[in-house]
This record gives sequence, structure tokens and C-alpha cells, in this order.
Amino acid sequence: MQLTKNDLNNLCNTAIEAAQKAGSFIRENTSKNHSVQNKNGADSLASQVVTEVDFKAQGIILSILEESIKHYDLALLTEESVDDKSRFEKDYFWCIDPMDGTLAFTEKTPGYSVSIGLVSKTGEPQIGVVYDPTTNLLYHAIKGQGAFKNEMPWKPELYLSGKSTFTLHIDRTFVTHKLYDRFMDEIKLIANTFGITTLKIQKQAGAVLNACWVVEEAPSCYFKLPKPQIGGGSLWDFAATNCIVSEAGGFASDFYGAPINLNRAESTFMNHKGVLFASNIELQEKIIALSSMLSE
Repeated sequence: MQLTKNDLNNLCNTAIEAAQKAGSFIRENTSKNHSVQNKNGADSLASQVVTEVDFKAQGIILSILEESIKHYDLALLTEESVDDKSRFEKDYFWCIDPMDGTLAFTEKTPGYSVSIGLVSKTGEPQIGVVYDPTTNLLYHAIKGQGAFKNEMPWKPELYLSGKSTFTLHIDRTFVTHKLYDRFMDEIKLIANTFGITTLKIQKQAGAVLNACWVVEEAPSCYFKLPKPQIGGGSLWDFAATNCIVSEAGGFASDFYGAPINLNRAESTFMNHKGVLFASNIELQEKIIALSSMLSE
């Protein structure tokens, strides 16, 4: 079935309700100590930790989305459940990370969020909803309808001229990458070409807020490099954020400039081509030009 504009608006409202209720539950549990469990993930600690809060937040989300799944015949992909592959059969699927940034949550530091996206079978984002329990900020977008912040139209200032600070959002593990120093030198050179003299590095957040902050703190970028090892984030990290960043005027692509395939069959991981979020096309193009160096 083809979803109408009215369908998408209704589904977005449902996702907003689910994200806010799950986020409220997460916020209520922020100050508590939680038992951290290990799960099969990628090669980073952040992808291997899970708590009871993750599972309960997922339960809250699914209880609210359940009726929409039945009514619109939607598939489901969520981080804390087994992929049943129904996303290859249905026209659309919910793509959910009940709590991205669990490691930050366990450390009681900001950087975690709820992420709910709706994706077509062809891998294109249709709806994006992200809720930050720490700041009570809600980001959402519908394809072709623009981006919203706390349910008000959001058009962030993404121009480069006149800006003095460039913000680079990275994962903690990147600081140990063999090409980290060389990459940082190249980023400084890129910033200098736009007259930007200060480089700010942010490495505390999960992938979801990192991506949102690219347009929140422009000029900025966030990336995950292509690599042979499994990892590089997962579909549920980028389903909602791809929609939000694109509708806000930013750019989301793989590390070679092609659209991110949000329904890849081979794996839910994105290490095969990496991902890149940039606030400006000029930044995107210059960082993509570094891809050969970073793939060494």
C-alpha cells in the first residue's frame, strides 16, 4: 500500500507519543543504578551493553505502535528484538532504537535518546522522531514536510560564512584509530578553507544525537568510517536521523556520497560503506574526498 500524507501525519503523531512516553520512563530511571548486561554487538563497548531500561522502553514503544502496525500492515525492526526479515515483505517498517547511547545512560551523562523511524521497503526514510530525555527536546520530520523541533518548524542556520567554530562529532573509539591524527589535521585544513579557526570535538553521545547535533550545531559533521569489521552503527541509528537531518537542510549519505540504504539485506550494520552526516554540502564533499585515506 502507498501511505498518503494524512497517513504519514497520523503515524508521525503516534511515533511522537511513543518516543515521549519511553523517554519519560528513561528519565525517571536516570539517577538509579542499573545492572549492565552484555549482548552480541559490534567491536565497540557501546554496541555491546544493554540494560533493563532498554527492554522496558522498547515495550512501551511497541505497545503504542501496535495498533498502527496492524492497521497499516507495517513490518518492524527494533534493536532489542530479533530481525524477523518482514521488512523485506511489507511496504514500510518501523525502525526503532528504544534507547540509543546506553553507555552514556549507564554513566549518567547526556547523550542518550529514543529514536523511531518509518522506512520504505526500498530503504528510504519517511518519518523520523528523536526524543532526548535529558533536555526534553523532540526532533521530528516527515519526508517532504520539513523538520520540527519541539513541534515547531525548524530551519537551523546552516551557512558557513561568518562562523568561527566547526564541531566534529565522533565516537569514542575513533580517538584510537591509526589515522586519527592525520584525519584531524585534514579536518583543520578543511575548516580553515572556510575561514573557521576553532575545532570543537564532541565524543560523548550516541549515534542518534550525534547526527541530530550536526544540524543543531552547524557547521558540523558526524561519520562512521567504512571498515571490514561488523559495526559502523545499525539501521535503527540512522532511520529517524536521516529523515530529520535531510528535512532540516543537512546532508546524509554513505562515506562515498551515495544515499544510505536503510533496508540492506546483508546486515543491519553499516560498516560496508560507512555513514556521513554533514551540515553543508561543501563539507560533505570535502570529507568524502578523504575517503581513500581513511580506508587505508
